[in-house]
Amino acid sequence: MEINLIAETRSAQQNSEMLKNCELTKKEMFEDMCGKYAGVCYMKSTYENLNNENREKTIARVNQTKNNGHHSVYDHVFVTLELENVSKALAMTLNNLGWYNTSEKSGRYTQLALSEEKQKVYDKWVEIFKTKIKETYAEKFPNFFTDNKCLKLAQENARYLNSVYEQNVVMVHTVSYRQLNYIHGYIKHEIEKPKHSKFFEKLIPEMKMFCEKLELLPYFDKTLSDHGKKMASFGVSGLNLINNGSKAETHFGPSVYSTSYKGSFAEFAQAERHRTIDYSIDDLPDVREYYIPPIIRSDEKLVKQWLTDIKKNEENVPIGTMVTINEFGTLNHFLLKLYERKCTNAQLEIDNQTNETLNKYYKALKEQKSEMAQVLEKYLKGSRCTFPNYVC
Repeated sequence: MEINLIAETRSAQQNSEMLKNCELTKKEMFEDMCGKYAGVCYMKSTYENLNNENREKTIARVNQTKNNGHHSVYDHVFVTLELENVSKALAMTLNNLGWYNTSEKSGRYTQLALSEEKQKVYDKWVEIFKTKIKETYAEKFPNFFTDNKCLKLAQENARYLNSVYEQNVVMVHTVSYRQLNYIHGYIKHEIEKPKHSKFFEKLIPEMKMFCEKLELLPYFDKTLSDHGKKMASFGVSGLNLINNGSKAETHFGPSVYSTSYKGSFAEFAQAERHRTIDYSIDDLPDVREYYIPPIIRSDEKLVKQWLTDIKKNEENVPIGTMVTINEFGTLNHFLLKLYERKCTNAQLEIDNQTNETLNKYYKALKEQKSEMAQVLEKYLKGSRCTFPNYVC
């Protein structure tokens, strides 16, 4: 695993001072900015006066805000990290925290690094899926199902075989200074006082390595990290990827909704990127089920071969492992999800599930005689290209 700092926030003043060989460290520059921003609430004149105040006054404000837990000022500045060779499990854990931006190397569109043995199985299934997709669709729709399109769809299906713990993911992850250190605290709490989750138990070694790498960054701050750890111990924050054990309720109302369904890790990883919606999963089940791509479901021989190959990697938890996904949100944010995922270019599994949730939501609102049923009715005609005011 490698973590490289590739971008950071600097104020206009600091950019100017950099040219004058400013002697502040990167962390000091961050705290200098945040200390000044903390003074805005009480400033008597303009920000320019804060910008030019004695630095001792700024640092005193930094110490005060750090120690009294007023840490929102440390969300004004950001770092962008390149994370190399992390697992899908760790990526999902980070992307579940909500306060971030991520660009991740896609297992749908590219081939991730695998061991020689796993590569052979993966390649075998890429060829099987390519053949099936061409036979089923390419002759009817040659302009859409080009050779490249068929390859990408084949890769989308074959990647279900890969392990969620395989450290072959590359991502660029942007978080605030506060969140960077809170994440460190959240993970430290999980390492030191684990919730006995089967999912996290297998991730602990990588979590330890991740924390060690974060501590080497110029922006690591123990005070902020310890606060994150404390918040995790209260149970009000922390790593909330795994459901706390309470059964999720099913509710479809005119303003908010709650639902649960079975889906693979691939679907969950896509779904949780809708950061306005709250997602969690139940822990790994004792008896495993696996996603079977629709393109092979009618072929008993291929289904048997698929299940045989995916179960060979059961100990390492294939991405195609089915888990219970819990989804909570507002109707408006669900509509945003429809615009993202109701599309033939979206991952098929999440497209199908989004449509299923839409139909359940619409039916529930109709039974309640809610006028919001008419809002959802506009989205029942098909993919997003049929949506109101949408231009593909």
